[in-house]
Amino acid sequence: MRVLMVSWEFPPLVVGGLGRHVGQLAGQLAALGHDVRVLTRGTRPETERQSHDGVSVWRAAADELAINFGSESVLAWTQAFEHSLTRAGLLLVADWRPDVIHAHDWLVAQTAHTLRQVTGSPVVVTVHATEHGRQQGWLTEPVPRAIHSVERWLCREAAAVIACSRFMAGQVSELFQLEPSEIRVIGNGADFDPMAESRSQVETADSKGYQGEPLLVFAGRLVHEKGLQELIKALPLLRRELPGLRLVVAGAGQQLADQQDRAARYGVSDLICWAGFLDAAELAGLLAAADLVVVPSLYEPFGMVALEAQLAGTPVAVSDTGGLAELVEPGRTGLRFAPQDPVAIAAAVREVMADPAAARRWAATAQQRARDEFGWAAVASRTAEVYAAVQP
Repeated sequence: MRVLMVSWEFPPLVVGGLGRHVGQLAGQLAALGHDVRVLTRGTRPETERQSHDGVSVWRAAADELAINFGSESVLAWTQAFEHSLTRAGLLLVADWRPDVIHAHDWLVAQTAHTLRQVTGSPVVVTVHATEHGRQQGWLTEPVPRAIHSVERWLCREAAAVIACSRFMAGQVSELFQLEPSEIRVIGNGADFDPMAESRSQVETADSKGYQGEPLLVFAGRLVHEKGLQELIKALPLLRRELPGLRLVVAGAGQQLADQQDRAARYGVSDLICWAGFLDAAELAGLLAAADLVVVPSLYEPFGMVALEAQLAGTPVAVSDTGGLAELVEPGRTGLRFAPQDPVAIAAAVREVMADPAAARRWAATAQQRARDEFGWAAVASRTAEVYAAVQP
């Protein structure tokens, strides 16, 4: 099957989990024998053609426009970016017609549906998150309302919609007035063998400040919905009873300064190592070396960090929300705590540290389940089934 993926992120230009997802899915589909081409953004003044894991990648020209990807200008940036993406896409389909166009997230909505009209190919949409969820339901400002409307239009015009969890499927059905039967749930994939990853990055990382016992890890973008502020508030409740406690924060984002200021105000700056953005190998090593990975998100469509930690064989404690609640069965594959509750977070950390043998059993069970259900080969096969179902 000829598959055209359209995404604003693709390795090495990765902002969050979406880029890694598209990169892995495209490679796995190519390994299954599909002709996969990816249309994405580039960094040069002309369109480039590259190869990545057996996938033909078309990187659209980066037009020299003074528009930043900021909260006030995101819509202008998106329109300018999509204009370049569409130009590259029209060149791509000039002598190659895809059987399906797979659009990832609202930032490529115009491009995907323009190419649908040109080629007659059906569009499949994966909803990785919604603006309604990111804003905790507060769609009062013009920009969030506009993004919400684009998401709704993208999904309602699609031949099929994929959601990464049952939670997301329900949200998409309700928000965009789609029948539940129109939405296919396919979880995100992850392939990670902790024995194949070098743990020396963390085991000898005194210079990076990773030393500490116990070692907690938070990984994610530094934005409000990821909930790091709640974990910081929990640290003062733990430091006396857990001497040597250390938290590594792996990630970057617009709230870095605010979170560092919060840590200072709560008197826990000395407990936190701000590791910044880590590449895949560095993050894998950190997750494998942690005593506990804490995912305190307020909104989480799936929970990629939790899944990667489970695959690493590391205990996890997560917010009882969204897709995270589907990944973790309390007392069997990890722990859940109430969202926005530092006291509950502290209690979960205490429980893990008080009975490490039980925590290791949970981690082993979670690791096996993650391998069975979320391997990329299985995710790619289920995605190809959706492609086949929308063929005329």
